[in-house]
Amino acid sequence: MATAYGPDTRDLHRPGAGSGGRPPAHHFLPAAVRAPFEARTWRELAYLLLSLPISVVLFCLAVTMVSLGMGMLITFLGIPILAAGLVMCRGFGTLERGRARGLLKLEVAEPEPVRGRTGGLMSWVGAVLRSGVSWRHLLYALLHMPWAVFAFGVSLTFWAYGWAAFTYPLWHWVFPAYVGTDGVQLYGDSTHQVYLDSSLDLAVTSGLGLALVMVAPWIIRGLASVDRLLVAGLLGPSRLATRVSELESDRGVVVDTAAADLRRIERDLHDGAQARLVALAMGLGLAKEKLTDDPEAAARMVDEAHGEVKVALQELRDLARGIHPAVLTDRGLDAALSAIASRCTVPVDVTVELSGRPVEAIEGIAYFTVSELLQNVSKHACATRASVDVWRAADRLMLQVTDDGRGGADVSSGSGLAGLTERLDAVDGVLAVDSPAGGPTTVTAELPWRG
Repeated sequence: MATAYGPDTRDLHRPGAGSGGRPPAHHFLPAAVRAPFEARTWRELAYLLLSLPISVVLFCLAVTMVSLGMGMLITFLGIPILAAGLVMCRGFGTLERGRARGLLKLEVAEPEPVRGRTGGLMSWVGAVLRSGVSWRHLLYALLHMPWAVFAFGVSLTFWAYGWAAFTYPLWHWVFPAYVGTDGVQLYGDSTHQVYLDSSLDLAVTSGLGLALVMVAPWIIRGLASVDRLLVAGLLGPSRLATRVSELESDRGVVVDTAAADLRRIERDLHDGAQARLVALAMGLGLAKEKLTDDPEAAARMVDEAHGEVKVALQELRDLARGIHPAVLTDRGLDAALSAIASRCTVPVDVTVELSGRPVEAIEGIAYFTVSELLQNVSKHACATRASVDVWRAADRLMLQVTDDGRGGADVSSGSGLAGLTERLDAVDGVLAVDSPAGGPTTVTAELPWRG
């Protein structure tokens, strides 16, 4: 396994690095004070305001095209008109995904394209009408318009009234004046009883406006979160298609891993046990020739061959253990991991708290994951102690390997940890690495139980 340890340069990219590690001054301000001025608030407000005209246009076009198509289904023209309406909705979906990406910072993958079975026009029309993605885009067009009207009115009301009231002392003079018995007053209601011109009135109005300004960003963020759900749920690829794509990718990883394991076994047999057995056969042949002429030399050669047999048997045992150890099958993870820990170059504490056993495939992956992590500890961590903890959390098998080494492990460096991550991904597993420079290193693996 390639080393996963090395100098940790991640601190160079942290905010404030190079200036004493101090965060920017605005981070010391409370979130409620920062929120009205943050770029996120303004981006989400712009999204909500733009949603109204876009959704109205989309709603009107979608209703018109679908109604026309449905009404003309009695004739042949209704089918292509309905398909054209669905295609138009998909086109607006592209616009909405781009808008969400730019203003909401929401990444939504492009849905699968429409592909006809034969490549002809009618085949393509049929594919559009059969596509669940197309109908979800139509559903978005129908649902988003009433929501956009509500979100536009609420966000604009809170934002505009908040800032208008907050800054009221600066512009209250623009209102017309009314000359009453008490002198010149700002014009109020029709009875001339409500006036906001005294210092107290201005202060109270500005204070209420400030409260609205503080609350408005959180209302805007709440409204924008609903838009995120609509875009992600209706305008992205279908869950089935995404799952199929993941399974295809995982299948490729599994095939590559199996091929790599076969090459490793072949290499180990060729370079190890096979070479020793060839040398053993040659040695026994020479001993046979010398048996009559020089019995003592033949005895020495047989003794050397006996030693070679022991070494070859040990290599074959190690190779078999690397394929699938018998102790794992017979006694489970507790005994198998204890056997791995006994071969580590540093003391390892093993704690296994399992009420049962996962399926054989998951158990094998867990075994090899801990084995590779302990090999990393032995080779690269410069640690003095390590620990292995295994437990079950609901329907997940949890593994955690910790060492007090020098740290700096990084999955993105193309190391053996990256290979472990791919292997775990193939079975819906997760690998998390916490390894600051100077240590300690904690690697947590999560696997499905499936037992």
